[in-house]
Amino acid sequence: MNDTIEKKCLSKGVKLTEQRRIIAKVISESKAAYGESDHPDVDELYSRVSKIDSKISIATVYRTVKLFEEAGILTKHDFRGGKARYEELNEGHHDHLIDIKSGEIIEFVDEEIENLQKKVAEKYGYELVDHKLELYGIKKNK
Repeated sequence: MNDTIEKKCLSKGVKLTEQRRIIAKVISESKAAYGESDHPDVDELYSRVSKIDSKISIATVYRTVKLFEEAGILTKHDFRGGKARYEELNEGHHDHLIDIKSGEIIEFVDEEIENLQKKVAEKYGYELVDHKLELYGIKKNK
């Protein structure tokens, strides 16, 4: 079991009820179970959590996700034209490529893009301290 979120909760003083523990487990296991580009929204999380414990309400999932976000455990993405989606907040930076037809989200790191962003900031007299890059596309037919 990947207990990264559970460990982060303990280190940040977030009390883990049994229901929160289940939600944390589902989020932690999302990538392994659903693919590298899984960024579930609350409805998807609720669907997955319900299969484990049908007594957990969607309101509990919403509250838990908000609590984890406020504690710096999850990050919320408002990708254009869709519901808010969530992923575990990790130390490693990555950007996103979003397929606007299928909704697939690809995480990537590209050194050339990273360097270019720093150059743009420097050109305007800034030191780059953070950024968020979202690319939107349609898969080409081969």
